[in-house]
Amino acid sequence: MPVTYSSYLKLDELLALQQPREGQLEHDETLFVIIHQIYELWFKEVLHELDYLMRMLRGNDTPLAAATLKRILTILKTLVAQIDVLETMTPLNFLTFRDRLATGSGFQSHQFRAIEFVLGKKARPSFERYPAGSTHRRIVEERFAQPTLWDAFLHYLNANGYKVPSALLRREVTQPLAPSSEVQKILIDVYRKNPTVAQIAERLVDLDEGFMEWRYRHVKMVQRTIGTKAGTGGSAGAEYLLTTLNQPAFPDLWAIRSEL
Repeated sequence: MPVTYSSYLKLDELLALQQPREGQLEHDETLFVIIHQIYELWFKEVLHELDYLMRMLRGNDTPLAAATLKRILTILKTLVAQIDVLETMTPLNFLTFRDRLATGSGFQSHQFRAIEFVLGKKARPSFERYPAGSTHRRIVEERFAQPTLWDAFLHYLNANGYKVPSALLRREVTQPLAPSSEVQKILIDVYRKNPTVAQIAERLVDLDEGFMEWRYRHVKMVQRTIGTKAGTGGSAGAEYLLTTLNQPAFPDLWAIRSEL
C-alpha cells in the first residue's frame, strides 16, 4: 500500500482522539480537548529539541545550538498564542463541561513536568504525585536524575575556554539551580569580549523569559475562566499558579544585568 498524506500522519487515529469520555462533547469541550492535545504534542517537540540542544552545547556546536534555540523560541510563541484561542471560551461555556474533568488537571502533565526538570526546576514532590510503578512516574524520575540545560551550558562555557569551577561541572543535578558568583564573573567577561557565546546566553534569556510569559498568560487565562475557585483534580487553581511567576530558571543570566 502506497504512503499517503493520511497514512503517514495517521490522521484517522489522530482525529478520533477527541473522545475523552462516552457521549457527545459539549460545543466548547471540543476546543478545550483539542487545544490541550496540541499542547501535549508541542511539549513532546520541545523536549525533543531541548535534548538536541543539550547535545549541541556539550559538543560545542554553536551554530546548531543557536538554530535549535531559535526553533524552541518560535514554538514558545505558538504556545502563548494558543491561549488567545482558549480565551474565546467564556466562564459559562467552561462550566457546561467542567465537572466532567473529574480528577483530571493540567497539573498532571508529565511532559510539562519533564520540561521544568530540564530547565532546572526540580522538586521531588513533582514526581511523587504520580503512582509508583506507572509509566509517567518512570519518565519524570528519569528526567529528575538527568543533567539540566544549564549544566550543558556550563560545559559549553568550559569548552570555550572559560574555567567553570569543577564543582559546578560535577554538581548534584537533582538539586535546584542556585546563583553562582563565579559563573556570573565568567558571564560578564563573555558579554564584554565574546559576542558569539554571548548570543547563546541571550537566547537562553529569551527562553527563560518565554516560559515566564507563558506562565503569566496561563495564570490570567485561569483567573478569567474560574476566578479564585480551586482547580480540577484538587489543585489550588490560580492561587497556586501565581506562586510560579517571576521565578527565572537561569538566575545568573539575570543577575549580571546590573553589572554590565
